[in-house]
Amino acid sequence: MLHLPQQWFARIQHGGIANQFFMALMVTIPVLNFGMLMGWQSPMTPILQSEDGPAPEPITDETISWMASVTFFPPIFCGFLVGDLADRWGRKTTTMLTSLMLVISWSITLFSLRPWALIASRAVAGLACAGCYVVTPLYLKEVASDNIRGALGSLFILSQNLGYLVVYIAGDFFSFAAVMWLCTAIPVLHLFVFLAMPETPVFLVKQGKLKEARAALAWLRHTTVDDKNLEEEIQVMEREEEYARTMKKASWKSIVQDKTTFKAFRIAVNVMLSQETCGYLVVLMYAGSIFEQASESISLKLSPNKQTIVVGVIQLLGSIVASCIVEKTGRKWLLAVTSFATGLSMLALGGWFYITSKSIWLPAWLPVVAMCLCIFSDAAGYQPVPYVITSELFSFQHRGMVTSFVSSVDALSDFLQTKAYDPLLKLLGIHWVFILFSLVCFIGTLYTVLYVPETKDRTVEEIYAILDGRQKEKRKDVETGNEMSRL
Repeated sequence: MLHLPQQWFARIQHGGIANQFFMALMVTIPVLNFGMLMGWQSPMTPILQSEDGPAPEPITDETISWMASVTFFPPIFCGFLVGDLADRWGRKTTTMLTSLMLVISWSITLFSLRPWALIASRAVAGLACAGCYVVTPLYLKEVASDNIRGALGSLFILSQNLGYLVVYIAGDFFSFAAVMWLCTAIPVLHLFVFLAMPETPVFLVKQGKLKEARAALAWLRHTTVDDKNLEEEIQVMEREEEYARTMKKASWKSIVQDKTTFKAFRIAVNVMLSQETCGYLVVLMYAGSIFEQASESISLKLSPNKQTIVVGVIQLLGSIVASCIVEKTGRKWLLAVTSFATGLSMLALGGWFYITSKSIWLPAWLPVVAMCLCIFSDAAGYQPVPYVITSELFSFQHRGMVTSFVSSVDALSDFLQTKAYDPLLKLLGIHWVFILFSLVCFIGTLYTVLYVPETKDRTVEEIYAILDGRQKEKRKDVETGNEMSRL
């Protein structure tokens, strides 16, 4: 029994798993803080709208609405810029800039709680949002070994959901000022600590800094710079970079004209759009109402803050499950199963609200169970897996471009959803809104089963061979006529 801790420690050190997970945790701290920023509005809105609250004047519903939606406006236009910065300045520098934007955002709110300041703070946070959603998946992909690539990739959503839960709990137990200082301190500390973290080996090779690339990769793999396997991995990166230099600069033309690359691009956009338009945001917005209606007939009387904590716990549990099983189940079937489960729960919610609107009695625990299943399923696969798939579908020549584009499309979708939610609710009724979202989930499930390839433990080269229906691992580039190696 005494040897068990030693065996466990040796296992996580083998291949640098412990170092890679530590690196992934450091990379995702801005995402955690962004989750705190997004979740902060839930427990703090009643305080900001109170007559005796910390704001100079009670904050109106219109201001709260703009605070919720304006965060997603800058990423619509800045996604491409962040992707370009990540390719020019490096993943590390861009991640630190993301933390700096978060520091500025929180500092504005510390300085003033007037409506203009609250909205401006959220607009600056939108720049951090672009950084989180573009550079973090790239960083995680480029530091991870193939055997834990999916687990590290799923930490992206896990960190965001942990941020939600942390601020929900902090909002329930601490004062308004204490929560503000806690939220500000995290990105400030991250800025200083992250200075000691390495750049990704892929980017260092791209910059011709081979010595630094070997050192970074040796630390990530917990080995020496003279290790034979390490040298082979560096040589693969060098060959990829040498080939990239012989090509014309990666462009949208090269993506569109290459049939297989364009097919991968369509898959990435479709799985991300399905994820973003599945109605998850609406479920979170309507969680309080569902708890309230359930409390009328069952013993479930929770304060609004306690309700958000329950939601946060379910989100976090789902994210933990995703990190634990994504390498065992594979990406495709985890995405298909969780999107189908999310669709079923949406359909159950829509059905419950429609039937009860006709004055027909149904048990009040049903929407609570459906809501919990929806939140859990979404966090356990429907949210994190598309990010993993998107990062695995492209070589690094196109990865930054595509991730930036997808991030901008996602931000536009979130912005439109948060602004259109109330008008849509009044026009159709909550039951039809949920039923429409369930259809989106089912269409996403069908698309995943029919068109999305399994990317687990496969190189980009092998994935593209599956996409174009051939087993050859080399193809001709449409612009140069040269054979391509997609590692």
